[in-house]
Amino acid sequence: MGHIDKREPQCGGYGAGHPSYYVLGGAVLPPRCILEVVIARGYRGYLAAEIDRIDALPEPKRSEALCAMKAEALAAYRADLSRYREVAVQLHRIRRDRHGVGEPRCESVHQSISLKHNHLFNDLAHLAVLNGLRAKQRDLFDL
Repeated sequence: MGHIDKREPQCGGYGAGHPSYYVLGGAVLPPRCILEVVIARGYRGYLAAEIDRIDALPEPKRSEALCAMKAEALAAYRADLSRYREVAVQLHRIRRDRHGVGEPRCESVHQSISLKHNHLFNDLAHLAVLNGLRAKQRDLFDL
Protein backbone atom coordinates (compact mmCIF):
# COMPACT_ATOMS: atom_id res chain seq x y z
CA MET A 1 0.00 0.00 0.00
CA GLY A 2 3.02 2.24 -0.41
CA HIS A 3 3.32 5.47 1.60
CA ILE A 4 2.51 5.06 5.29
CA ASP A 5 0.33 7.85 6.67
CA LYS A 6 1.30 9.11 10.14
CA ARG A 7 -2.26 8.37 11.26
CA GLU A 8 -1.96 4.71 10.35
CA PRO A 9 -1.02 2.50 13.29
CA GLN A 10 2.36 0.86 12.83
CA CYS A 11 4.30 -1.91 14.44
CA GLY A 12 8.00 -2.39 13.75
CA GLY A 13 7.78 0.05 10.85
CA TYR A 14 4.99 -1.91 9.16
CA GLY A 15 1.43 -0.80 8.51
CA ALA A 16 -1.61 -3.02 9.07
CA GLY A 17 -1.65 -4.07 5.42
CA HIS A 18 1.56 -6.07 5.90
CA PRO A 19 1.78 -9.50 7.60
CA SER A 20 4.82 -8.42 9.63
CA TYR A 21 2.67 -5.83 11.42
CA TYR A 22 0.72 -8.71 13.00
CA VAL A 23 3.75 -10.96 13.51
CA LEU A 24 5.29 -8.17 15.60
CA GLY A 25 2.14 -7.77 17.71
CA GLY A 26 0.24 -5.02 15.88
CA ALA A 27 -3.38 -4.53 16.89
CA VAL A 28 -6.28 -5.69 14.75
CA LEU A 29 -7.85 -2.44 13.57
CA PRO A 30 -11.57 -1.79 13.73
CA PRO A 31 -13.24 -0.74 10.46
CA ARG A 32 -13.60 2.86 11.69
CA CYS A 33 -9.82 3.12 12.07
CA ILE A 34 -9.27 1.66 8.61
CA LEU A 35 -11.77 4.14 7.15
CA GLU A 36 -9.95 7.05 8.82
CA VAL A 37 -6.70 6.02 7.10
CA VAL A 38 -8.52 5.64 3.76
CA ILE A 39 -9.92 9.15 4.07
CA ALA A 40 -6.64 10.66 5.31
CA ARG A 41 -4.84 9.26 2.27
CA GLY A 42 -7.56 10.22 -0.19
CA TYR A 43 -7.46 6.63 -1.43
CA ARG A 44 -10.25 5.79 -3.88
CA GLY A 45 -9.75 2.04 -4.33
CA TYR A 46 -8.88 -0.12 -7.30
CA LEU A 47 -12.29 0.54 -8.88
CA ALA A 48 -11.73 4.31 -9.07
CA ALA A 49 -11.57 4.36 -12.88
CA GLU A 50 -14.78 2.33 -13.18
CA ILE A 51 -16.52 4.57 -10.65
CA ASP A 52 -15.41 7.65 -12.62
CA ARG A 53 -16.75 6.07 -15.84
CA ILE A 54 -20.12 5.45 -14.21
CA ASP A 55 -20.19 8.95 -12.70
CA ALA A 56 -19.84 10.39 -16.20
CA LEU A 57 -22.99 8.63 -17.46
CA PRO A 58 -26.12 10.70 -18.09
CA GLU A 59 -29.02 10.45 -15.65
CA PRO A 60 -30.85 8.22 -14.87
CA LYS A 61 -28.28 5.60 -15.96
CA ARG A 62 -25.70 7.18 -13.65
CA SER A 63 -27.84 6.91 -10.53
CA GLU A 64 -28.95 3.37 -11.37
CA ALA A 65 -25.38 2.21 -12.00
CA LEU A 66 -24.06 3.93 -8.86
CA CYS A 67 -26.81 2.31 -6.80
CA ALA A 68 -25.98 -1.14 -8.22
CA MET A 69 -22.27 -0.64 -7.66
CA LYS A 70 -22.87 0.49 -4.09
CA ALA A 71 -24.95 -2.64 -3.41
CA GLU A 72 -22.10 -4.80 -4.74
CA ALA A 73 -19.51 -2.89 -2.71
CA LEU A 74 -21.61 -3.20 0.43
CA ALA A 75 -22.03 -6.96 -0.08
CA ALA A 76 -18.25 -7.33 -0.58
CA TYR A 77 -17.60 -5.25 2.54
CA ARG A 78 -19.94 -7.38 4.66
CA ALA A 79 -18.37 -10.63 3.44
CA ASP A 80 -14.84 -9.32 3.96
CA LEU A 81 -15.69 -7.95 7.41
CA SER A 82 -17.13 -11.30 8.47
CA ARG A 83 -13.97 -13.13 7.40
CA TYR A 84 -11.76 -10.41 8.96
CA ARG A 85 -13.47 -10.99 12.28
CA GLU A 86 -13.03 -14.77 12.00
CA VAL A 87 -9.32 -14.40 11.30
CA ALA A 88 -8.96 -11.83 14.10
CA VAL A 89 -10.34 -14.38 16.56
CA GLN A 90 -7.83 -16.96 15.28
CA LEU A 91 -5.00 -14.45 15.65
CA HIS A 92 -6.02 -13.58 19.22
CA ARG A 93 -6.11 -17.29 20.13
CA ILE A 94 -2.67 -17.91 18.65
CA ARG A 95 -1.25 -14.89 20.48
CA ARG A 96 -2.79 -16.02 23.77
CA ASP A 97 -1.60 -19.61 23.40
CA ARG A 98 1.94 -18.70 22.31
CA HIS A 99 2.55 -15.63 24.44
CA GLY A 100 6.26 -15.50 25.32
CA VAL A 101 7.02 -18.83 23.60
CA GLY A 102 9.75 -18.75 20.94
CA GLU A 103 10.49 -16.22 18.25
CA PRO A 104 7.54 -14.75 16.36
CA ARG A 105 7.26 -16.07 12.82
CA CYS A 106 4.95 -15.33 9.93
CA GLU A 107 2.13 -17.85 9.63
CA SER A 108 -0.95 -18.18 7.47
CA VAL A 109 -3.07 -16.30 10.02
CA HIS A 110 -0.79 -13.25 9.66
CA GLN A 111 -1.09 -13.43 5.87
CA SER A 112 -4.86 -13.83 6.12
CA ILE A 113 -5.48 -10.92 8.48
CA SER A 114 -3.32 -8.55 6.43
CA LEU A 115 -5.07 -9.65 3.23
CA LYS A 116 -8.50 -9.12 4.77
CA HIS A 117 -7.36 -5.72 6.09
CA ASN A 118 -6.42 -4.77 2.54
CA HIS A 119 -9.77 -6.01 1.20
CA LEU A 120 -11.56 -3.86 3.80
CA PHE A 121 -9.30 -0.94 2.89
CA ASN A 122 -10.49 -1.14 -0.73
CA ASP A 123 -14.12 -1.87 0.21
CA LEU A 124 -14.24 1.19 2.47
CA ALA A 125 -12.57 3.36 -0.16
CA HIS A 126 -15.14 2.33 -2.76
CA LEU A 127 -18.03 2.93 -0.37
CA ALA A 128 -16.69 6.35 0.65
CA VAL A 129 -16.36 7.44 -2.99
CA LEU A 130 -19.76 6.04 -3.92
CA ASN A 131 -21.44 7.70 -0.95
CA GLY A 132 -19.94 11.02 -1.99
CA LEU A 133 -21.16 10.64 -5.57
CA ARG A 134 -24.64 9.50 -4.60
CA ALA A 135 -24.95 12.60 -2.41
CA LYS A 136 -24.51 14.87 -5.42
CA GLN A 137 -27.43 14.36 -7.77
CA ARG A 138 -26.72 15.51 -11.31
CA ASP A 139 -29.28 17.26 -13.43
CA LEU A 140 -31.45 14.86 -15.44
CA PHE A 141 -30.44 16.69 -18.60
CA ASP A 142 -26.69 16.80 -17.93
CA LEU A 143 -24.78 15.35 -20.82
